Amino acid sequence: MKKSKYHISKMDCPSEENMIRMKLDGLQTIKKLEFDIENRNLTVFHSEENKEILSRLEALNFGAKLTESDSIPDDEVVLEESNVQSKLLWSVLIINFAFFIIEMTTGLFSKSMGLVADSLDMLADSFVYGLSLWAVGSTVIRKKKVARWSGYFQLSLALLGIIEVVRRFIGSEEMPDYRIMIGVSIFALIANGFCLYLLQKSKSNEAHMKASMIFTSNDVIINSGVILAGVLVLLTQSKYPDLIIGSVVFIIVVRGAIRILKLGK
Repeated sequence: MKKSKYHISKMDCPSEENMIRMKLDGLQTIKKLEFDIENRNLTVFHSEENKEILSRLEALNFGAKLTESDSIPDDEVVLEESNVQSKLLWSVLIINFAFFIIEMTTGLFSKSMGLVADSLDMLADSFVYGLSLWAVGSTVIRKKKVARWSGYFQLSLALLGIIEVVRRFIGSEEMPDYRIMIGVSIFALIANGFCLYLLQKSKSNEAHMKASMIFTSNDVIINSGVILAGVLVLLTQSKYPDLIIGSVVFIIVVRGAIRILKLGK
């Protein structure tokens, strides 16, 4: 058995972990993957030398580099429980997709681009988790096709959102409802906290615990940004704080869509 360790400088959340899992899916020589997101390392246990592993990691442009590779006894490798991971992915997917619908609906109703953009960020996470679940029992060609359609769909929505933000910047739009912005974002914070609880419960003794904290902190930053924008809308009686946070989150969503599209190559 071979044990190869890679340092991936741009891997900082479980969404990227799932994208890497999908990218490496289909390589029969791989027996197990171990992620250490806090230190941005990936350990691959594989049966023989395979340059395709590094080639696929480099294709994601996450800054992957092979740091060491050794031979180890076969009995040192304990295979993962895939059923546990599948249930976890379904749970966080449902939570993220539910909040996509809630934030999109309330964002349009309250005229808040911050909430609309945050809803697309939730949708982006749902796509990544859904694609990971789709990996079970599906062909590589079909998975790549789904990844491309998901990426184009997400990218189209984000670009439409950016165009709408620009239109509102130069137009005379009404001020968004700060009460809905703040209230819904607080519930989104609670939902992200619940996702963190589920992730910790499932992987309480592994690196995923720390990884999930990093992942949730990213979403919490966005939720907090929308809450702060809502407060600034209240204090300044201006639409601009909402449009600024909306612009920032839409750019984050575009970045996520581009990464999903890379999976389809």
